[in-house]
Order: sequence, then structure tokens, then C-alpha cells
Amino acid sequence: MERRITALGGVAVHLPEDRLSSRDVERRVAALSDGFAPPAGLIRRLTGVEHRYLMPADWQASDLAVAAAQKVLADTGTAPADVDLLIFASASQDMVEPATAHIVAEKLGLGCPVFDVKNACNSVLNAMEVADAFIVSGRYRRVLIACGESPSRATRWRVPGITAFRTAFAGYTLSDAGAALLLHASPARLGGPGILGFGAAANSSVWDVGTLPAGGSAHPREEEYTYFRIDGGRLRDAFCALGPQVLHDTVERLGLRWDDFAVVGVHQVSLALLEAVRSGIGVAADRLVVTLPEHGNLASASLPLQLSLALRSGRAGPGDLVALVGLGGGISLGIAVIRL
Repeated sequence: MERRITALGGVAVHLPEDRLSSRDVERRVAALSDGFAPPAGLIRRLTGVEHRYLMPADWQASDLAVAAAQKVLADTGTAPADVDLLIFASASQDMVEPATAHIVAEKLGLGCPVFDVKNACNSVLNAMEVADAFIVSGRYRRVLIACGESPSRATRWRVPGITAFRTAFAGYTLSDAGAALLLHASPARLGGPGILGFGAAANSSVWDVGTLPAGGSAHPREEEYTYFRIDGGRLRDAFCALGPQVLHDTVERLGLRWDDFAVVGVHQVSLALLEAVRSGIGVAADRLVVTLPEHGNLASASLPLQLSLALRSGRAGPGDLVALVGLGGGISLGIAVIRL
């Protein structure tokens, strides 16, 4: 039987029309809070985020995913009947049950098997690895990964004081967005396009550095737990302690060097952390696609956005190598290596 590899058929991103500046966010918090106002310019100074996107009030995470999925299906000339598997991959969800993938499938008119993959900001990266395993094994030929990130629904706008503001701070950098990737089987040939490999590592002993506690068995109904709770300092220290070794090992295992990549996409939480990760890996700054200032932290839609922008701008094209480096709460670190 002919050996197969997973190829990237297409990638698309949907960004809502409404956009908030960091100053807009600070003004909104001040207007809705009783006597508390964030220091002007604080969010931008600490994170580098200038703007983020806000989805319409009547939209859900599934709508963001559907908008991006419709684009990638149209761009690749793929009919809904030709999709063999749908994976909804996101930190966000419409509801606890059913899997949001079912809601996305209904809106897209799909009749294929579906399920969700959730691992904070590494959800899409993990879904790619799952899809690759299915495709290479021959289980499915064409897999659609759809992502809908709606963190604005868990952002704390009414703040009682500075302590609550610090705890909720990461939520003010997050951005709503949809993303979709179409992966398909392709004959494996030397130097041909396809996903070359993955690497992953985790340190679950620090899972509590970033949480959105509501909706599960621990805190099913309390409103206080419906907002992000992230200790930015501990999160940064946790990633630094985990280190980039799994990234180096994966690149070396594939017989590559960091200089071989046209683009290295890195999940972006703040400009300071991005620089720490870049220098820790040893990647030249001109290989990055810096999206954080104008787009905010798009959670698991961040890497698809960077890949899409690299393709559209001509920074990466057929035959080029691309690495996608993910950082997710929990915490986890991962990499996907793709030849376009």
C-alpha cells in the first residue's frame, strides 16, 4: 500500500468586525466598576497588546468556527459531503453538552463523525496531531479542524478592586476569533508537502496557574468563577522552567535546523514572553509573525492566524518549512513541523 502523509490543504481565519483598543478596555472597566479605574496605558505597557477583537453579542464560539470553516471550504473547493471528520478544537465552547463540534457540523451541513479537542491555547495544535494520526493510518482522508475562541464572554468587566483586576488581567489581552484548517491525505514523497512531525511536553503540576473554573463539577454555578483567573508571573516562570528542549529534540529528530524554517509561528501571550521564547529557542526575530499588538491573544486561533498571514504575505509558500510552536495553560508546550 502506498505510504501516505498528511498535507495542509488550506487555512482560514475569521476576525469579528468590532475591535477594542487597550484604552477602550480600560475605559469600559472603569465605567462598569464602582470606584475602580485601571491605570491608563497599563495593559499596553505590560503586554504590548494594542487591539483585540470582539464578536457580536448574538454569536457563539461555534459561529466563529463556522465562519472560518466556510472560508477554508470555499477556498479549497471542498464540498461539505467531502469532509470525513470534523474536529472542533478550542479553549472555548458553546456549552458543556453536547460537544460544540455537533453544533458546528449542523451549521455547516456536515454529516460526518465529529468530536471536540480541548487543551487551552494548544487545542488546534493537538487537533492537528490527532488528525494526522487518523489520516496516516488510513482511517480518514480529509479532516476539517474548526476553532472558535470567545474569551470575551469570560472577561471580567465589573471589577471590585485592584486585586480582582490583577487576577483577571490576562482576560483583557484576549481576542475573539475563528480559525479552520483542512488536512488531507497525500502520497508521501521525499521533499514533498506534508506534516513532518510533532513534539509535545507538559508540566501538569502547575495546572492552577491559569483557570476558568466555572461550568464543571468543581464550580458548576457560582458567578464568581466565570472569569479568567491567571497568575501571569507564575505562568511565565512555569514555561521557562519547562524549557524548549522538546522543540530542539523534535527539530533535530527530523534532521532540521531552526535556520531551515521560512517562518516559526509562536503562540503569543505578551511581547516579553514571546521574546523570551524566541531567544530560548534561538530563532532569528525575522522568522516570527508578530500578531499580538494588533490582534491580541487569540488563544488556539493564534497559530492559524500566523500561518494564514505568512501565506498571504508571501513569507512562506510551496516547498517552505514552517514550524508552529504552541504554549497552553495546564501547562503544555508543543510543535508541529510542516512542509508546505
